Amino acid sequence: NTAVLLYICVAALATLVFHPFRVSENQCTSAYLDESQTHRCSGCRNVLINALLCVPDVDECRTVPDPCRGDMLCVNQNGGYLCIPRNMYNYNYRPDPVPPEPVYPDTSVGFSDTFPPSRPRPVEPSYPRVRGTAPCILGYSAAEDGTCNDIDECETNSHHCNPTQVCINTAGGYTCSCSEGYWLIGGQCQDIDECRYGYCQQLCANVPGSYSCSCNPGFILNPDSRTCQDVDECEDDPCSHGCFNTYGSFMCNCDEGFELAADGTTCIDLDECSFSEFLCQNRCVNTPGSFTCICPPGYYVYEDGRSCEDINECDTGNNTCTTAQTCFNFQGGYTCLDPLHCDLPYIEVSDNQCMCSAENPACRDKPFTILYRHMDLSSGRSVPADIFQMQATTRYPGAFYIFQIKSGNEGREFYMRQTSNVSATLVLSRPIKGPREVVLDLEMVTVNNVINFRGSSIIRLTIFVSEHPF
Repeated sequence: NTAVLLYICVAALATLVFHPFRVSENQCTSAYLDESQTHRCSGCRNVLINALLCVPDVDECRTVPDPCRGDMLCVNQNGGYLCIPRNMYNYNYRPDPVPPEPVYPDTSVGFSDTFPPSRPRPVEPSYPRVRGTAPCILGYSAAEDGTCNDIDECETNSHHCNPTQVCINTAGGYTCSCSEGYWLIGGQCQDIDECRYGYCQQLCANVPGSYSCSCNPGFILNPDSRTCQDVDECEDDPCSHGCFNTYGSFMCNCDEGFELAADGTTCIDLDECSFSEFLCQNRCVNTPGSFTCICPPGYYVYEDGRSCEDINECDTGNNTCTTAQTCFNFQGGYTCLDPLHCDLPYIEVSDNQCMCSAENPACRDKPFTILYRHMDLSSGRSVPADIFQMQATTRYPGAFYIFQIKSGNEGREFYMRQTSNVSATLVLSRPIKGPREVVLDLEMVTVNNVINFRGSSIIRLTIFVSEHPF
């Protein structure tokens, strides 16, 4: 019947808690089975554990903290309790009175036809009755064909979830939950900051109900939307010369003779000539990625690519001297020397020496010999520098020698330093800038007091000073 059906339905929702212990005054005097085949005690208002034992009921609605969740009403039962929606059972429950205990004839003397034995009256259920008929259980509604269909409380908006929660329909009811990315705090669904838990490998941005991962420059997001992968920027040829991929970035390098511009990708020519004026011995010319040393006329670039070496035009034959002339090479050039011509009263005794005979009266106050010599000198040569040496070739007993510059030293760039009683050295005392030609008469005076002799010889030294200091 309806009462039994509702009892079974409600009993399915209830949580029954039993506390089995013996109490003598609650021991059943008799027991029977009701229509639901449940043991009942006829001598006590308690729950029957077996046919002979009853235990006192515990009121869980008072002793258990918050036994029912949500908007459910706790109703104590013998041996348990029920959670029933308030909006359906909002009236005070008053159980029907229990009928008096039936009287049965004494069976010890047999049964009488007048009083046939009958089954004991079932005990009424101890839960509130729903007035009227209820063809469907709670959470279902009757359809026209008599079947019971689930009520979608979420769709009919008959649920009691708060605005921050999500209603999820279930068979015969519903549950209130939070959407993904939220959690329940104080009855409210609050956003979970997933970025606090390191879901992203690099950059994380929290958004309501979710999160978004991104990567630092130089990385791309993997298909898992969480980890990052290095980008090989060199595949796109971002550098004008060479490219080297690094973790999360790249580096550009330049060929020799170039330097990286401020943009980090372009290579610009390096002006090596601006680094030092000593990079080339003469002149430096910058070229793309390198430089070139250029030497002045009369020189060629040496094997080191920087120094200038003199071209000996006299050896190479690249000169304009006639067959009668003598080619004399000096640093950076050459000159053609005419054949020796001795002025009277001198006479030529060799290709570079003139002599004035002592027997000739015109030679009495003149040097005995004039010897012609030539040398070259680099412009700006460091000083002091020994550049030429004189020495007496003939030695006379009792004679001594005096060495001096007789002419050509008007600028006082030279002086004679006597190194022994028969030799002396010409010293450059001041730098000379070329190109220039200097002619010095270096005199050696011979004095012999024993025979009362005084004579001299001249070395006419022509110095070709080059234009350059090399």
